[in-house]
Amino acid sequence: MISFKHPNPFRPNSRPTSPNPPSRPEPAMVLERTSRPLTKLSFSGFKRSSSSMSISSPPPTLLVQDGSYLQALSLKLSEAVSKAMVQPTVPVPVGELVGGRRPIPAGRGRALGLLIASELKACRNNPHLHKAILRSLHRPLSVLLSNLSALLLPLLSSPAFLSSPAPTVQAPNPNATQLHALAVASFAGELLETFDEMSLGLDNDARGDGLKAIREGLDSLIGRVVNPLIGGIKSELMPLLESLENPVAVTSTKACLHPSIVSLQAIMPVYARALARYTTALSSQTTLATFLISIIWKALVAVANRPQVKPSPPTTPLGLSQLTPLAKRQHTTAGNTSPATPPPARFALKLPPSRPSSPPGISVTPSAAADIRALHDLMVLLPRPLAECDATRVAREAVDEALSDLTALATLLENIDNPLFKVGKSREAILEEIEQITADLPTLIALPVLLRSYSTTELLSIPSISSIINISEDEYRKSCLSGFGRAEQCSSIIGHSVLDFLRVQGGLQSLVAQWLANRVDAVDH
Repeated sequence: MISFKHPNPFRPNSRPTSPNPPSRPEPAMVLERTSRPLTKLSFSGFKRSSSSMSISSPPPTLLVQDGSYLQALSLKLSEAVSKAMVQPTVPVPVGELVGGRRPIPAGRGRALGLLIASELKACRNNPHLHKAILRSLHRPLSVLLSNLSALLLPLLSSPAFLSSPAPTVQAPNPNATQLHALAVASFAGELLETFDEMSLGLDNDARGDGLKAIREGLDSLIGRVVNPLIGGIKSELMPLLESLENPVAVTSTKACLHPSIVSLQAIMPVYARALARYTTALSSQTTLATFLISIIWKALVAVANRPQVKPSPPTTPLGLSQLTPLAKRQHTTAGNTSPATPPPARFALKLPPSRPSSPPGISVTPSAAADIRALHDLMVLLPRPLAECDATRVAREAVDEALSDLTALATLLENIDNPLFKVGKSREAILEEIEQITADLPTLIALPVLLRSYSTTELLSIPSISSIINISEDEYRKSCLSGFGRAEQCSSIIGHSVLDFLRVQGGLQSLVAQWLANRVDAVDH
């Protein structure tokens, strides 16, 4: 016991060092260690090798059995998702900060998508590994979707997001809150490009990739940002387009256009740039097509139902209307009374005016054909769905057809208002030309134009279409003129009602009745 408490002073405190092992020749390693400079001692030398290299080096079956590759891939995906949400280090303008945060830089969603696509393409020949990688995507992408939703929620609930939903000439750019929301939508759109490329999230079967919920969540994020902004532009455009139905006399020495067209010429380039910025994602192209078709239809309905106004004579110069009655009164009273003594001011010295008086203005009512032509030129400035992409080709065709209807209506109005349109032509030739012009034009758009022309030619009073079918104008607009599809459905019923009215009026032999009968027969058969 005493020996344990008091160690032997002659025993060494530590074990003797073992002899050095014989050195093995490692010339390559020694040279590499001695020749490495101090600048190599950085984090760049500890970069993890890419997973694509690990896929190609070992056999795929070994990767599935030991699971080391899938674990490394999960860690790499989680790290990529975290880096995608990290605040950028580059300086940004102070006006783009919201709560001290910067917007997500462009391109991060595309970088994450390229990483996912490269991993999936590398194991395309191994279906088991391919399914395992798809399963490993669920957790990091779900975390990403939750982070994006949490980042977007306070932005959408902020009053600044909808304080100015539509850009103006004075403020064409989005504010800081809208800029952050658009950055989130852009990130989701970039990631969805990889989903479309790899056909991810398209299968409703639970045994598929299971990424449909992720795709729908990303689409929802884009819609929650883009739809209110496009709706703000639409709410500003609709009143201007509806006012095209009311003819307005303008006084101008330049091109005679409706005041709404003049306002649109100033604001439409701003809207075009804003829409191009809002609809960068492929999923927002459908929203863009719906918006374009709705405003084009509103313009067609407004211009087609504009009352026909006869050109007014030029206004007389100021003071002429007052001088003429005065001269008449002086002429009638000159023979009955003695000439009055001229006032003293008559003999005063008259000096020439400092500047010549401006010429009198001429009031002219713009023509509907000129307005619709100018509106078509403005509509072409707006972005349209991509024609090269299969997913948006149908939407692009629908928008192009709507734009062609604007051109067809302008051509119809120009020919109907032209007094030389029917000169030297037979009845059959005129009817054939009208049918060619209105071949692609909706029936309920061309019908009011032709009815006004018929009433002017035959000197008859033709009521509006809503009066013919015994409903109010508002109900007719809401029920039958709500869109292209609804107007096509109601064209046959309304066409028969108008034909019955013309039969009572004795106008079945008119051009409009023959045109309408041919159009209704084509729809019925």
